[in-house]
Amino acid sequence: MSKNYSLPDYNKYCFSAGERVLYTAEGTAIVAAAAYFFYRSWAAGFLLTPLLFLFLKEKQKELAKKKRQELSMQFKDLILTVSANQKAGYSVENAFRESYRDMVMLYGDNGVICGELRHIIAGLNNHIVLEKLLIDLGVRSSLPDIVQFADVFLIAKRSGGSMTDVLAKTAAVIDQKIETDKEIQLMISAKKMEQKIMNMVPFLIILYIGSTSKGFFDVLYHNLIGAAVMTVCLIFYGAAYLLSRRIVNIEV
Repeated sequence: MSKNYSLPDYNKYCFSAGERVLYTAEGTAIVAAAAYFFYRSWAAGFLLTPLLFLFLKEKQKELAKKKRQELSMQFKDLILTVSANQKAGYSVENAFRESYRDMVMLYGDNGVICGELRHIIAGLNNHIVLEKLLIDLGVRSSLPDIVQFADVFLIAKRSGGSMTDVLAKTAAVIDQKIETDKEIQLMISAKKMEQKIMNMVPFLIILYIGSTSKGFFDVLYHNLIGAAVMTVCLIFYGAAYLLSRRIVNIEV
């Protein structure tokens, strides 16, 4: 097991070199499209540069959310495995140690939960209490399931409660929430596709009319009033885009 595991903050996401190039190129294309469709001026792209940074920030939030969802699903499997190991006679600390091999088989050595387990095992070997390690994971992930589990685990450990029951009930609750979330995402998947299509409609309309009726939009470009009108349109479009994302972004 590697001991050089840097503890991630799941509320933040750092792009890899390849991701930064990819998403910067994608954001630049979006800015260029906005500059062309709303101002018919590539120079306007320099003034719209803040949109690129906004896009990258939103992309980081989106990827951080996916990382948290991945951790939540893997944490549920971890608790199920730990519960099974404890029923087999292991102490709760050793049950976490023994679960590492199962998690590697499920998610590979680079799995999110495997990295966290390496940290937990290293902490146990250095005589750090398990409760503290779980609370730390809850704080870094900000996932209610993990935070609540760490709190319940701490209370049960101190009061001498049945850890087997705590682990089994926690896994059942997390599994139910994950299944509910999957059902919701499946139900709104069509709406998400509609949202993406509707986001493209204004550009397609402008492109179609501009192609079939040459000069129809000339009055809106390369003059102060036209630029002001299109700026207002861009603001409304941006607000509608963010609102549509919030509408379809349902969390359990």
